[in-house]
Amino acid sequence: MTTALITHPDCLNHVTPQGHPERVARLKAIAAALDAPEFDALDRVDAPLCEDAHITLAHPPEYLAAIKAASPNNGTRSLDADTHMSPGSLQAAFRAVGGNIKAVDLVVSGQVQNAFVAARPPGHHAEKATAMGFCLFGNVAIAAKHALEHHNLARVAIVDFDVHHGNGTQDLVWEDKRIFFASTHQMPLYPGSGAAHETGGHNNVLNVPLKEGTNGQTFRAKMRDVVLPAVTAFNPEMLFISAGFDAHRDDPLAGLNLLEDDFAWVTGQICDIADQCADGRLVSTLEGGYDLEALAASAAAHVKVLIGRT
Repeated sequence: MTTALITHPDCLNHVTPQGHPERVARLKAIAAALDAPEFDALDRVDAPLCEDAHITLAHPPEYLAAIKAASPNNGTRSLDADTHMSPGSLQAAFRAVGGNIKAVDLVVSGQVQNAFVAARPPGHHAEKATAMGFCLFGNVAIAAKHALEHHNLARVAIVDFDVHHGNGTQDLVWEDKRIFFASTHQMPLYPGSGAAHETGGHNNVLNVPLKEGTNGQTFRAKMRDVVLPAVTAFNPEMLFISAGFDAHRDDPLAGLNLLEDDFAWVTGQICDIADQCADGRLVSTLEGGYDLEALAASAAAHVKVLIGRT
């Protein structure tokens, strides 16, 4: 089997204001890195548009209607100080959700071993009824719920190593005992959530805050000693990764000191759990990462590990 790379040109039409860190160039940088010959083995798939019913797996219909109504015909509309919509944003967001749905379907059906969804806008800050942190819909939480509802899985796990806490994912899975959510993130930092005492409605949330300046050695120790054993103990039937690469040393929005090798290492560790518990079934989706060179190199290292597990 192969690794699927799922993306779509529509995701380039989500245009943010000039100077905004979550910009079109992010996806272009990843695409350029993954065009190298060493990635020829990827099964390249266009992300389909999602259905409304996919989004309402995690968000109330009223929220979806409000986001549709906020879509501008021209210019940019600000949903908050950080989160914006252009005329192409809604279509891009539907591709991001649809790409994650497609990834789940391909992996569960056995057509591919694992998948990386390179789409934007990202999703892990979108709460049930609040767009924030550059995010409109909870892409990975929706994908996890789709795996449970439409493929009859009993338990899935999400590991989020973005430098910012995935408050949206946490909100969307808090009361769902079928989903285990584990997050490492710098704290204090936006959005201000993710304390260790936040453990979910069914002890299904694990937050591991990291101090500013944390390096790869400490990150690996926290993963090895705390996060990975907890995920393994949950015995998930499928693994999801919120792959944010803004914990990189060169990222301008935060202060952790990880390198490409650290992202490759943690990807391999999560793949090990997928092999042990879930027949290797894994879907990774892009979240943050705002230094273009570091983002491209880190995403390439991440995908290289996924390919190596097929």
